[in-house]
Amino acid sequence: MSLHSTYDLLRHLADSWGLLVMTLVFLGLAAWPFRPGAREHNRDAANLIFKDENDG
Repeated sequence: MSLHSTYDLLRHLADSWGLLVMTLVFLGLAAWPFRPGAREHNRDAANLIFKDENDG
């Protein structure tokens, strides 16, 4: 297998499957904060900037 054909093969895989993988990763990361068990964690993270060091 020559270098040129290896490049073509990798480019074809990146053009087809790479886009699909990146889209699935993006959708997964975008949906992550909206999962049912994340409500308490999101509330704590949102209020973290208001917490004083002496609050405990």
